[in-house]
Amino acid sequence: MVNLKTKEDVDGIREAGKRLAEILKAVAAEVKPGVLTQELDSLAYSLIIKAGGRPAFLNYKPEGMDIPYPASLCTSVNDEVVHGIPGDRVLKEGDIVGLDLGIEYQGYFADTAVTVPVGKVNFQTAELIRFTRESLEKAVEAAVIGNTLGDIGFTVQSFVEQAGYSVVRDLCGHGVGFAIHEDPQVPNFGIRGNGQKLEPGMVIAIEPMVNLGKSRVYFEDNGYTCRTADHQLSAHFEHTVAITEAGPEVLTKS
Repeated sequence: MVNLKTKEDVDGIREAGKRLAEILKAVAAEVKPGVLTQELDSLAYSLIIKAGGRPAFLNYKPEGMDIPYPASLCTSVNDEVVHGIPGDRVLKEGDIVGLDLGIEYQGYFADTAVTVPVGKVNFQTAELIRFTRESLEKAVEAAVIGNTLGDIGFTVQSFVEQAGYSVVRDLCGHGVGFAIHEDPQVPNFGIRGNGQKLEPGMVIAIEPMVNLGKSRVYFEDNGYTCRTADHQLSAHFEHTVAITEAGPEVLTKS
């Protein structure tokens, strides 16, 4: 069931999203060769606490999982699509890292992600990041009243596939606001006009996951970290978006 939000709810999610966006911006600024992913996680945790929030991912246990997620931040490096667990991995020149972060602030949740280069990357890698970021921007533009979830998925899929990339089909975006994960699911592929219609009060996390190679993925033994099956690079961007009469509003804009 989709939980529609009131204007007051959207105001609360916007406040959470504003804080989250600034925190993620600060964490991303610390990405450089030689940094440990656990150092980025520690920074994210401290900044969320300082902002008066709670890390939404820390100790979160998705349905079907036996072990809760052990960190505040997801750090997905190179062929890791999403949900990479921070640790003693050292970021190296030419890597890319997806930073995915959620917050609970005064009872409201927001979720956002970016993929950033570590030092200098080659042209092919930079283009993957650019196209993934632009696919999110185009998906947000499609998130208007009267369109459907299929329209959002079609927008992402058609944009990245025409550039020679593939979209991950085993994972998707989601509703957000009263919890970090809510209905509906928001796939990054679809058919125009198919799926649930968008209506005022919906708040969704749109998050394209785009692979340089094929779309197939697998999960590591920890149950969380998702990687590309062909071990080619993957990029990930995400915004929390409110569907309003005035058009889509990005609630996690820095």
